[in-house]
Amino acid sequence: MDTVSNELFTLFDANASESPRHAALGAAEAAACAAGNPASVHRAGRAARALLESARERIAGLFGAEIDDVVFTSGGTEANALALHGVARPVLYGATEHDAVRHAAPAGAQGLAVQSDGRLDPDTLSAALAATQGRALVCLMLANNETGVLHPVAAAAQICRAHGAWLHVDAVQAAGRLPLDLASLGADSMALSGHKLGGPQGAGALLLGGARRGRLPPMLLGGGQEQGRRGGTPALPAIAGFAAAAAVAVAGMAQAASLHGRLRDRIEQAAIAAGAIACGAAAPRLPNTTCLALPGRAAAAQLIALDIAGYGVSAGSACSSGKLAPSHVLDAMGLGVLAGQAIRVSLPWDVQEASVDGFIAAYIRMAAGPESHPESHPESHPESHAA
Repeated sequence: MDTVSNELFTLFDANASESPRHAALGAAEAAACAAGNPASVHRAGRAARALLESARERIAGLFGAEIDDVVFTSGGTEANALALHGVARPVLYGATEHDAVRHAAPAGAQGLAVQSDGRLDPDTLSAALAATQGRALVCLMLANNETGVLHPVAAAAQICRAHGAWLHVDAVQAAGRLPLDLASLGADSMALSGHKLGGPQGAGALLLGGARRGRLPPMLLGGGQEQGRRGGTPALPAIAGFAAAAAVAVAGMAQAASLHGRLRDRIEQAAIAAGAIACGAAAPRLPNTTCLALPGRAAAAQLIALDIAGYGVSAGSACSSGKLAPSHVLDAMGLGVLAGQAIRVSLPWDVQEASVDGFIAAYIRMAAGPESHPESHPESHPESHAA
């Protein structure tokens, strides 16, 4: 049970899931009222199909893809898995990739070491591609979900093209927060997730470009939906909400980035003064994200203390089935024991400055107080903060 009421609880965990935007809720509700199946040929089916294709056209336009190359999925995890499915090439991926990529990669896939700032060195990629004669699929996320660190994806795309390799980009955290265009980026595929933009959970997309156009064996056969690339009746309300949220996020991106960057910097400055280390701060990052390691204080203890104070944050990725373990991302960055002493603060689209003030005060109190042990708070469950 939460120790504070929902009215007093603030989530600074946007990288796990953004709050639904008003436009997304309206679009999802309208689509939910459509009684037809988009695959049916009667008038109700045609109306549902029109909603689906309108969402597809909107996503394509917002993110630089051809309309026919937008494949709707259940979210970012499925989009990443679909990009890796049936690929008869060696697979290379950055050591800090999301588990959706690491776990979907086939046996024998090679992880590429990152630098201490969390970014992949282009020379490392070039050497790895030379060893595979270039016939590889490279997976590289644009923005890391734990640290916000941005990989040099445009440079990686040029290297991949020079070697004849394919590049898949997990853009789940970057979409709606950074300018993002599949064609300009030079990627051959790109994964998106609706709820990371402020849409409903349950919808995402794989965008195809370059050499991947028309080269996508389905994981789900079903009835041949999505041009035979992803079977199953589409989650129309979630997809409509996804498209509406994406449009609002992209339209307000510059203003949000300015606000988020200013507030993120305030949090970091206060946390560093309290003894914390900002992980990956030497690299370009998402403006809304900071990863704060507090030496000597376990991440679980920090989560509990901040939860009791009324603030929800995460440690690591929010996709670990309730497990709280040292971050593989921070471990790959060479942070050692600090990988188990770091929390992620990710500001939502509707962040309020007063809430940031309160969080800073709570963090300073937590950092100054005695170490809190999970077993001393039986009513608290670190698992609920899905690391």
